[in-house]
Amino acid sequence: MKTVAITLCSVFTLAATCGGAELTLNQKDDGYRGVWYMNQPSGDEYVYKYSGGLGTYCAKHQPFAVYRPEVGKTFFVYGGATKDDNRRLLHMVSYFDHKTKTVPRPTILLDKKTGDAHDNPVLSIDDAGHLWIFATSHGTARPSYIHRSKKPYDIEDFELVPAVRQDGDEQVPISNFSYMQAWHVPQRGFVCFFTKYNHPAKRTNMMMSSRDGVHWRPWRTLAAIEEGHYQISAVGDSRAGAAFNYHPQGKGLNWRTNLYYLETPDLGETWRTAAGRPLSLPLTEPENPALVHDYSRLGLNVYLKDIRFDADDRPVILFLTSKSYESGPKNDPRTWTTARWTGTQWDIHPAFTSDNNYDMGSLWIDEDGAWRIIAPSETGPQPYNPGGEAAMWLSDDQGRSWRKQKQLTSGSERNHTYIRRPVNAHPDFYAFWADGHGRQPSLSRLYFCNRAGEVFVLPREMDDTAKPERNAN
Repeated sequence: MKTVAITLCSVFTLAATCGGAELTLNQKDDGYRGVWYMNQPSGDEYVYKYSGGLGTYCAKHQPFAVYRPEVGKTFFVYGGATKDDNRRLLHMVSYFDHKTKTVPRPTILLDKKTGDAHDNPVLSIDDAGHLWIFATSHGTARPSYIHRSKKPYDIEDFELVPAVRQDGDEQVPISNFSYMQAWHVPQRGFVCFFTKYNHPAKRTNMMMSSRDGVHWRPWRTLAAIEEGHYQISAVGDSRAGAAFNYHPQGKGLNWRTNLYYLETPDLGETWRTAAGRPLSLPLTEPENPALVHDYSRLGLNVYLKDIRFDADDRPVILFLTSKSYESGPKNDPRTWTTARWTGTQWDIHPAFTSDNNYDMGSLWIDEDGAWRIIAPSETGPQPYNPGGEAAMWLSDDQGRSWRKQKQLTSGSERNHTYIRRPVNAHPDFYAFWADGHGRQPSLSRLYFCNRAGEVFVLPREMDDTAKPERNAN
């Protein structure tokens, strides 16, 4: 144990500093500024494969916001930017006070020394009210970190957590994870779904759990089919589940197809299909019992958006299909689709269309049974780039039909995208997102809306506390 302790000390001293410059900052900013990011120049009129204000990117990161009724606040994190550089990523933490309808100056938690929005943070809150910030990484190029607030429901001061995982007889420092989805289950602890690069697939689905957030059980490999996967996850009343696609061998990571689902009733001890059929993990073949629908036979890509559990604690998956990865009308239609487990089969229906594979929205299932999607489904100022104008869609028949209830934004200068649903969303802070220009670097503003569809913009500059203004568009 002494050798392990020395190793942990050296690892987490390194994690707290980088070349002598502190990474954990705990400083106050004077406004809300999102990061602008792009990926893969495309050499056409759309300029990039995807791009824009990606402060709440990506779909495989969850959660970005959590409402806690104990203090009447929705806490949130996002990928921020410095005053003089819209492309320098800072990890930001703040909250919306539902009593005063105000936000404080956000806290700058971490400087990841990158502009890559794949390194955006995610948030979880434990039973005692401590905020846990998981700093993800894009592959293995940079370390990952876990921070915890020193006080419950407080954003002023965070400390680095010396997290370790059990690996055989040893405790190994946790210093790298990608696409983190960190869920806290009341009275039971954390369950996290994430990606490990090149182990054994290029993108391997993983899961881990912990009662205290410091000591983690052995990592569990869920799926490693051919070149790997993207996955999204959620926690229900009696289970945690994940939906995922896969990358066929030899086609490259821009091709992702098929839809799969698996779940665990005991935080990772055992795994099964939605029908309850036991699964032997990891899954390594495209044809397996977790397959929801074979989209490879249709020649369609599958882009995962969200997953929820309904009133019967059954999974509902939100995803988009298209012909290929390139931007532009040649790959229309891009069809938003829901898959609902009925108890005996998957009920799959189209919802609406939008104009980019990386348009990202979320799914709400209300207590009265109504389903809502808030997404950038309407054509924006940069057509066929990620995002657009935001709209709220409603289904009263479990996804069989949808109607556009309200368009939330219009006449915008920049595309709105990556619209996220808070955990236990309060009607006054119902969705959270950012905007950004789709074809050139730009500033990015942060927004939220209430359940009625009124949109508010967070201040880019402020003195102390401020009331977010109603968005003019």
